[in-house]
Amino acid sequence: MAAAPSTTAVPYLEKVDFMKLQNGSDIRGVAVDGVEGEPVTLTEPVTEAIAAAFSAWLLEMKRADASKPLRVSVGHDSRISAQVLQDAVSQGIAVAGLDVVQYGLASTPAMFNSTLTEDEAFLCPVDGAIMITASHLPYNRNGFKFFTNAGGLGKADIKIILERAADIYKSFTDQGLMKSKQKASESIKRVDYMTVYTSDLVKAVRKAAENIEKPLEGFHIVVDAGNGAGGFFAEKVLQPLGAITSGSQFLEPDGMFPNHIPNPEDKTAMKAITQAVLENKADLGIIFDTDVDRSAAVDSIGREFNRNRLIALMSAIVLEEHPGTTIVTDSVTSDGLTTFIEKKLGGKHHRFKRGYKNVIDEAVRLNSVGEESHLAIETSGHGALRENHWLDDGAYLMVKVLNKLASARASGIAGGSKVLTDLVEGLQEPGVAVELRLKIDQNHPDLKGGSFREYGEAVLQLLENHIESDPKLQKAPVNYEGVRASGFDGWFLLRLSLHDPVLPLNIEAASHEDAVKLGLAVSSAVKEFHALDTSALDKFIQT
Repeated sequence: MAAAPSTTAVPYLEKVDFMKLQNGSDIRGVAVDGVEGEPVTLTEPVTEAIAAAFSAWLLEMKRADASKPLRVSVGHDSRISAQVLQDAVSQGIAVAGLDVVQYGLASTPAMFNSTLTEDEAFLCPVDGAIMITASHLPYNRNGFKFFTNAGGLGKADIKIILERAADIYKSFTDQGLMKSKQKASESIKRVDYMTVYTSDLVKAVRKAAENIEKPLEGFHIVVDAGNGAGGFFAEKVLQPLGAITSGSQFLEPDGMFPNHIPNPEDKTAMKAITQAVLENKADLGIIFDTDVDRSAAVDSIGREFNRNRLIALMSAIVLEEHPGTTIVTDSVTSDGLTTFIEKKLGGKHHRFKRGYKNVIDEAVRLNSVGEESHLAIETSGHGALRENHWLDDGAYLMVKVLNKLASARASGIAGGSKVLTDLVEGLQEPGVAVELRLKIDQNHPDLKGGSFREYGEAVLQLLENHIESDPKLQKAPVNYEGVRASGFDGWFLLRLSLHDPVLPLNIEAASHEDAVKLGLAVSSAVKEFHALDTSALDKFIQT
């Protein structure tokens, strides 16, 4: 006779520190074995526990209007662990009594949109959404982003969910895990939601071009999806608008990312899209990160619209529509960008902290206290617009760029992407821009048993004192993160990483010589901190 399924806790489940999976407002972990020193942390049971915890959290949030079962949509990027984790997520949702709607390959922005779309044929709106992604991290990583119709969950919500997931995980039984698999198979529905999402993007461009059916007809635009989830943009958005997309590359999803990292900040990735534009004599190139919440572009002669140049371009577009509005950015944007936004465009530059959620939340806060802001954007390529529910959507950002091309043509202005290049004319760009990472050795006796954060704060305090006593340096009058100073025809920012024992140092200057002078100023201020590894800075100064 077969043994009855166990109703006691499963003994073979490994102990897991769930709190270590938190990465700001996301969850991240190792999902695939094979990389030395990186054991798997996102197992199927861990994933199921996290999904069940999110479902319980959602039930509490939506209890007042839960007259029928709540629905949760699940999507994923192209990672090789996506299918396994999608199954485990679905089991966690189903066992909590919620309906599961699987989208398969999707983008992060589409997942949020599914909480807003009203179309019962596509089982929308859903009450919550889970995107399985780890953005541009290596193939063995994966993670989760969570949404309701109020937007992405914040750090505090993620902490609560992980604490609850740890309790759920401890209570797992063999019988319970078997039951969740059976329940998931009964309650899963599948929908092609990307059809709805891409249709909305197409409509947005047509509307900007006075409802012309093919406003991009004749434009040659190449897309580089980096084998992530963004390949849809060429066939489902650009082609219906009339654009020629030949020469587009790496559109096929491949979670090993064989060609380059899908990351608009990566030099190899930007070189790849630039080369594609030049070889195909295209008008414009567009590149996305893995889950399409970040993007960048390249004009017809190979000039990049990423980092400060992308922010300048988007600021110019938004300030034409909303004169005088405040542009919120992260802390590592250049002094030249501030001058461009405020002197050339007539806007206000509010330089805030690193972290896309910090930047977006600050823009929302400014609006709530009466300071109008329509754009929150990070140098990483995360950009969110007030008109698009403050969602950081790489595809929608590129739609705003396409709108500019389409509306210029509708107004009789020729010249392809030159209309975009002209918008950033006058932006002062540094001759040298570097980011150096100064690591704190947590085992060094200098820490005297204290935390790396306390040590890092002491480094920053001494640097601040040094700046105030140096007549050649001017401390930034308004600064929300770390220590920032100008001098030697440039600036530097030293800040403490949000999560790691690292002090990133950004230096920008007109020349290498001036950048070295700024580096020397930092080096002389922090030399007494022996637990701080300044080798990267030392090497930069010596070259």
